[in-house]
Amino acid sequence: MTIADLKSGNILLFESIAGSRAYGTDLPTSDTDRRGVFVLPKKQFYGLQYIPQISDERNDNVYYEIGRFVELLAKNNPNMLEMLAMPDDCILFKHPLFEKLKPELFISKLCRKTFAGFALSQIKKAKGLNKKIVNPVDKERKTILHFCYAIKGQGSVPLNKWLKENNLKQEHCGLVNIPHFRDVYSVFYDEKNLDFKGIMHKENSNEVSLSSVPKGMKPIGIISFNKDGYKTYCKDYREYWEWVKKRNDERYENTISNGKNYDAKNMLHTFRLLDMAEEIAVQGKINVRRPNRDFLLKIRSGEFEYDDLLKWAEEKIEKIEVLYEKADLPAKPDIGEVNKLLSTIREEYYSKNN
Repeated sequence: MTIADLKSGNILLFESIAGSRAYGTDLPTSDTDRRGVFVLPKKQFYGLQYIPQISDERNDNVYYEIGRFVELLAKNNPNMLEMLAMPDDCILFKHPLFEKLKPELFISKLCRKTFAGFALSQIKKAKGLNKKIVNPVDKERKTILHFCYAIKGQGSVPLNKWLKENNLKQEHCGLVNIPHFRDVYSVFYDEKNLDFKGIMHKENSNEVSLSSVPKGMKPIGIISFNKDGYKTYCKDYREYWEWVKKRNDERYENTISNGKNYDAKNMLHTFRLLDMAEEIAVQGKINVRRPNRDFLLKIRSGEFEYDDLLKWAEEKIEKIEVLYEKADLPAKPDIGEVNKLLSTIREEYYSKNN
């Protein structure tokens, strides 16, 4: 089933413009996202073809089956709750049955975790991007040789430097464990000994190679392998280049151009969500259209320092914790009432459309 099938099959309950255009933080270049709710035809619902949601390739347009939608509402999912309070100028279609889904049935103290928790995830994303921008990882991957060190005098030197200074090639080296010394090895050298396996067998080796050494042969040195450092590097390398592959280049260039080294759009959403969490605690309702558009757009344009934003966000989170302790909200939605309502909506729909 596709989005086109939804619209041609007369199974939509709700459709609206969402995202920045609903929040009022859109720019001339902003995409137009859509969110919606549909009811599966009766035969599919009772059969083995249940479809919880349908979206396009970029997830700009996402439509939820009524069962999945109500399930997420009961968990106080921010994106779902927003659909119950969309500004009139964003609503493209609303079935009379959708009117039965009142925000007050769902809004609860769970919003502290969902809205503020989601905001925290945005902070973590911004932190992660800050780290990646400030500490980029070279495309040329390091080998275990970069994490080995040779004893020299009273200290140590990088292995590659030691090999070069002594006109040695790593492939002619043979390593032997030194008992009771973790990741420390005696180095033997013989250009003619074909049995020596070198320090690393392959460019992408994750362990040093050990060799059989003739009895009586004397080592030319001692090296250590910083295995923990190498593991950390491999993890950072993998995560960085996976991020490069998947990143939104337009957003990245905007981040670089504002010179603040954080994902400004993530930070905008951090404060939007924190503001909404506070409003829910105080007012008991959801305000989708943001009254502080100018401030949020200043965040997006990189007018504030990262550390200042982080401090303000932490202060807001502390305030929200106190507000929710005092808020006149249920701990969580009444699942019994939610189930009754879902059954009513589905039964009424099927009685008229199947």
